[in-house]
Parts: sequence; C-alpha cells; structure tokens
Amino acid sequence: MSDPLNVALRLALYLDLMVLFGLAVFGLYSFRGKERVSGRVLHFGSLLIGAAVTGILLSVATFLVMTKNMSGASDWAELLPHLEMMLFETEVGYSWMARMVSLAVVIIAASQSNRLPSVSLWIATIAGCIALATLPWTGHGAMDEGTRRFWHFTADILHLMAAGGWIGALAAFALMLSTRRTNPEQLVRVLTRALKGFETAGAFIVGTIILTGIANYLFIVGPTISEILASTYGLLLLVKILLFAAMLGLASLNRFYLSPSLERSVSGGNYSVAVTALKKSVLLESTCAVVIVCLVAWLGTLSPSIEMAQG
Repeated sequence: MSDPLNVALRLALYLDLMVLFGLAVFGLYSFRGKERVSGRVLHFGSLLIGAAVTGILLSVATFLVMTKNMSGASDWAELLPHLEMMLFETEVGYSWMARMVSLAVVIIAASQSNRLPSVSLWIATIAGCIALATLPWTGHGAMDEGTRRFWHFTADILHLMAAGGWIGALAAFALMLSTRRTNPEQLVRVLTRALKGFETAGAFIVGTIILTGIANYLFIVGPTISEILASTYGLLLLVKILLFAAMLGLASLNRFYLSPSLERSVSGGNYSVAVTALKKSVLLESTCAVVIVCLVAWLGTLSPSIEMAQG
C-alpha cells in the first residue's frame, strides 16, 4: 500500500519542477527580446524563484519522509544516521544534492531576469532540466542494472522533460490569459504568437511523450497487456492514457479552432469571446495534466511485477 504523504509530496515536487522547467523554456521559444524581461509579459523573476524555493522545501520534506519510511526510525536521533547514509552513500542522495544545487542556480539566475533576461532564462532552463532529471532516481529505473538502467533513465528523463514543457506552457498560457493590463490588445497579440510558436514545440512534445511512454511501459511491465489490466497499476495507467488522449483532443481544438479564432479576432478588434473560449480550454487541459501528474506520483510507488505475481 502506498504511503499517502509520500505520494502527495511526490505529486507536489513533480508538478513544481515541471512548471519551473516548462516556464523557463517557454520564455525562450515563445518570447522575443524585451518580452523576456520579468514583468513585461510574465513575472519570470518571482515565478522561477518561487518555484525553485518551493522545490527545495519539497525536496527536503520528500527526502525526510522517504528515509523515515525506509529506516523505520521513530525519532530524530534515530533518523539522523540513516539520513547521513542516504545522503552521502547512495545515488538517491547524490541526485538529491544535484537537485538542490540546480535549484540554487535557478534562484541566482532568476534574480537577474531584469538585467539579463535571455541569459537568465537559458541558465534557469538548463538548471531546471537538471533538477527535473534527478526525479527518476527514486522511480522504477533505479531497479535496473547496466545498459537497461541507462536507457530506462534516459526514457524517464526525456518523458519528464516533454511533460514539463507541456505543463509549463499551459501554466504560461493560463497566467497570460488571467493577466489584466492597461494594453490588453498587445498581450493578446503576444499570446497569439506564443500559441503559434507552441504548435511546433507541441508536436515534438507529444511525439516524445508517446515514444518514451511506450519505452517506459516495456521497461517496467514488458510486452504484455492482459495481465497488467487486472492490477491497480494497470488501471491507473489506463486512466492516465485516457486523460492524455483528452489532452490531445483539447490541444487539437486549440490548434485548429481556438488559436485561429483568436488570431482573426485580434484583426477585428473584438477578442473577448475568443479569449474566454481559450481560457476554458486551457483550464480543462490543465486539470487533465494535474490529474495525470497525480497518477504518475502514485504509479511511481507501485510495483506492477509484484501485483502480477500475486494475481
């Protein structure tokens, strides 16, 4: 049975690091020049610093809970030696320290977003990517060895990066759509261009998620379907796939109907209806994304091989 606190902390940490990486990389491929300055379109300084600080706090809490669960320690004095062992003698500890350093780098870089906006976003993107890449070390890939372990980790990391790119873009669109400015028409024009820019990135993201998702399934479960469907892992995975399909449907709606409608409305000067429709679509897509990350956090604590053996 999964520990609810562990699942909740994993969920929060996954969401936080995905949004951090996704927002930073979104600023690079969607905005130009001074649009990247914090506050011009998005408040990158406060957003990235807030996400990094939250990531540090969640990482500390996750590490404490994970070590306590593994050691069975009942108090701090008993837990401390286990924490030192986990931190300095295991790959989980090494990856945790790499994450903390990366998040500290994000904080330093984001603090310079007004003075060096492009450099700040590049550094935050790279450091955020490293922080996100440390998460698989507490997942199923850690059970593998040799070449299989390398490729499993690679698939996990690429899957997280693609998912983070998508979730970060949704967060950026939601923030832009909820922003009230003295010149809303200019913001809508930037939003329209960002939506068009996301079309190419979105195709790459979806392709990466599908390919790495299939690879991860084969690494974890193997070339079988019927046996896994009778397990909790299989049912959760099926719900995740259905929600992903719903996200693809909403993304297609945005791509082929809502985005062109917003672009036409800007020309006509009446964009309120198009913006409202896009807000609803982004809200639904974001809801699906959050539920999927909830399922990912839960799935990472389950062992499908044990469930199938027991079945």
